[in-house]
Amino acid sequence: MTFSEAASAIRRSCAGITSCLLGPALLSGCSFAPANVRPPLPVPQAYPGENSAGSSVAAIGWRDFFRDDKLRALIVEALANNRDIRIASGRVAEARAAWRIQGSALYPQLDAVATGTRARTPADLSITGRSETGNQIYAQISAGWEIDFWGRLRNLNDAARAQYLATEEARRAVATELVAQVANGYLLEREYEERMALAQRTITTREESLRIMKRRYEVGSGSKLDMTQAQTLLAQAQMALQVLEQDQAVNRNALALLAGRQVAVAPGPLDLAEASADVALPVGLPSELLVNRPDIVAAEYALRAANANIGAARAAFLPNISLTGAFGTASAELDGLFKDGSLAWNFAPAISMPVFNAGRLAGRLDVAKARQVIAVADYERTVQAAFRDVADSLVRRRQVGLQIETTGRMLAALRERARLAQLRFDNGRSTYLEVLDAQRDLFGTEQTLVQLHRAYLASAVSLYAALGGGFARNIPFDTDMQQTGEFPR
Repeated sequence: MTFSEAASAIRRSCAGITSCLLGPALLSGCSFAPANVRPPLPVPQAYPGENSAGSSVAAIGWRDFFRDDKLRALIVEALANNRDIRIASGRVAEARAAWRIQGSALYPQLDAVATGTRARTPADLSITGRSETGNQIYAQISAGWEIDFWGRLRNLNDAARAQYLATEEARRAVATELVAQVANGYLLEREYEERMALAQRTITTREESLRIMKRRYEVGSGSKLDMTQAQTLLAQAQMALQVLEQDQAVNRNALALLAGRQVAVAPGPLDLAEASADVALPVGLPSELLVNRPDIVAAEYALRAANANIGAARAAFLPNISLTGAFGTASAELDGLFKDGSLAWNFAPAISMPVFNAGRLAGRLDVAKARQVIAVADYERTVQAAFRDVADSLVRRRQVGLQIETTGRMLAALRERARLAQLRFDNGRSTYLEVLDAQRDLFGTEQTLVQLHRAYLASAVSLYAALGGGFARNIPFDTDMQQTGEFPR
């Protein structure tokens, strides 16, 4: 027998062994895992004080939701460079590899083995009464397979797959949070720009007022008190500008951390004072959170993994069936390894059943059941937290809108008050203290109105993120592994 003929025989035998091993697989159809039933929603059917008609705004992609080109460019940069995203991606790759490892146990394992031994048998142990030296040389293909009759391996594979999908959703949750943080940081940057511009204009106006007060004091037509009050007004505006510059620097550092490197945010206010406070954002029904919120989907996958682990723990109580076999050639000499008559094979089916293990298997089942209870509670808690996030965002958005309207009316009244106070002072009918109070209140209210408009825009970002958002669905994640789960994607 030539080497090529022997190799062909080995290949044919390998196929035969595989066929023999695959036959019992037709019997494999059992599973002791609990049914994957989604727990009922532990929250009301609608958000408090909200008409839930229409589709949720979460169906809008983040590129369409954020219209500012500078903000979109900043988000793209953060998604590419943020370290939290990279860590989450690494965990996805790790879970995917673990799933692949676990899934390999479902299939036969084939190994090519070549061994050679040389041994001497002493005379008193030899059958012939003489010492002997012999060789044994093997070249074979060996195969082994555990028949998953009770579904233990399939359940472990399902658990690994669910854990992998949970890490995918965890990465989407990280991306969702990242985009929201970048958007809020960008809005803060614009708020500081606008408030600093207001402060700078106020400083210029108060510097002129101080110059006039000084001149009036020098010519004797004004008091030193008026001059010091004008100095106080100017110092207050200058201090407010310094605080804003500090806060802006801190916010830029936070943006640099999110983006993964120092970023240059183009200067210029966002005209927050002109932002509309009556933009409606449909929220849909709470049930839509189950498919839009990555953390809820991840919790549901974790529950599926817990159910699968229960099935595996139950199957461990039942007999284990495994098949092993080998086919090849054997000879006492290397040059006779592929000669006629050198064919060697073995086939060794085995069945084992646990008899006594001091409660180890029962303990593993109890652990799996306890973890399933934890997974159910974690899922329900995640749904409740998501419902609260949306409800809180709706309340904040509604109340900030009302505050903007009230502050707008107050600002108009304060501007008129400051004008009248200045007019009364110019005509000698009041002290400069009236002007001081009016301008101080006016400056503070102008700053507050800008803050409220930024908060209103930020409430839209928070609501969008609380609903699940569309930003994560637009991130170019890996697509080499299709997700074929039963959950709506």
